[in-house]
Formats: sequence, C-alpha cells, structure tokens
Amino acid sequence: MEYKTVSLADQVFERLEAEILGGKYQRGEYITELRLCAELGVSRTPVREALRRLAQEHLVEETPKGTMVMGITRKDFEDMCAIRMRIEGLAVRGFIEHLTEEGLQELRDAIDFQEFYLGKSDADHLRIMDGRFHETIYNRCDSAILRDTLAPLHKKVQKFRRQSMQKRSRAVKSVEEHRAIYEAIAARDSARAEALMAEHVENALKNIIEKEL
Repeated sequence: MEYKTVSLADQVFERLEAEILGGKYQRGEYITELRLCAELGVSRTPVREALRRLAQEHLVEETPKGTMVMGITRKDFEDMCAIRMRIEGLAVRGFIEHLTEEGLQELRDAIDFQEFYLGKSDADHLRIMDGRFHETIYNRCDSAILRDTLAPLHKKVQKFRRQSMQKRSRAVKSVEEHRAIYEAIAARDSARAEALMAEHVENALKNIIEKEL
C-alpha cells in the first residue's frame, strides 16, 4: 500500500471498510491483526485502530474466537432501503428548491455515462455512475443532515448495488428510472420526483430479494 495525505490508520480503515462492503471478506469470516498486517504491509497499530473503528460501524465484532466479519446482511439492506425510501425524496425536494443548471448537468452526465456503460455491459462502472447520480442529489440538496445520513447508507449498499447492476434487465430499468427522476426534477415537479425516487429504491430492494429467492 502507498500512504500519502491522510493518517495510516485512516487509510487502513478505508481500505478494510471498502473490502468488507465489497465482499472480499465474507460475513462470519475471522480476520486477525497478523493476517491484515501481512496483507496490507503495515504494523499492528494502524490495523488495531482500524478494527476498533470497524467495530463501531458494526462491520466487525469481537468474539471469544477473534474478530469476526459482520458485513451488511440482507436485513440491513432492507432497513437501509426503508430509510432511503422515506428520506431520499426529501433530498430530491431540496435539490429542486436549490436547482442550478450545473446540478442538472451533473445528473445528465451521470445518466449519459450510465447509458454508455450499459451498452458495454460494464456493471462496475455502471454501479459507480448509479452512485454518482444519487450523490449529486444529496450533495446539492442544501441539507448537511440529509447528506450525512444518506452518504454512509449508499456506501454500505455497494455490494448489493453491484449485484443489482449485474442483472441486465434491472440495470436497464434503473437507468430508465433515473431518467424519469431527472425529467421530473428538470420540470421542478417535486411531488412526482419524490414519488419516483421512492419507487426506484423499492424496485432495487425487490430486485435483490428476488435474486436471492
């Protein structure tokens, strides 16, 4: 690993968080400080600090047998979607209230890139652009509370978002839903945009549930 601008512990935490959320370390798997030191090429101190912070995020848990990966379960995903269905519409309303041409352009760009990567069947970049669409809305809704609530939720569902984007029919539908949300935003139709956002999140949840049945 190469470490530059932030503390070693911060970088170790960010990498382990991403790898747990991305599925490299599976739920129920035990990880040790020595193993992580060897894999990351760092000393035990930043690893220990990173594990402490991961425990606070409920991504790992200390047990009599050692540090066990908890990750994000489907129940967690369902709960996070329930929260998003209720508050992401508020972010859309805030986005519309403070609408700028620059904000609209960011949404258009995210959708255009989604369509581009959809044509190439590139699920990884499609997932990234999917995330960027939502990030643009909550970063520009003029509410630090909504942003700070939604940002970690979106980070934690990345594994499920990847699974969703790998199913082409859902990927196509997701892009269509984003386009409809964008059109409602451009028309400054807050009620429609809010309803479409809730439907979009609900459809993503249904897709994951159906995929696992």
